Amino acid sequence: ITFTYNNEKYAKIAYDSLYPDNEGFLDAHVDKNKLICYIENEKITTVLNTIEDLIHCEKVVEMTSEIV
Repeated sequence: ITFTYNNEKYAKIAYDSLYPDNEGFLDAHVDKNKLICYIENEKITTVLNTIEDLIHCEKVVEMTSEIV
């Protein structure tokens, strides 16, 4: 999953906000103005739950900051 922001600063803010909550469930890194997340697990339910959680958390980050 790739989230695109206005600039690299905002992508880093999102990374710092999202990654601790999902550590162990995904690998993520910032590339310029993008937050790129890789999700891998043997169980599809875990993958889907992680995606749902990631999107929900990202929406909260956007709503509580000025990174939109």
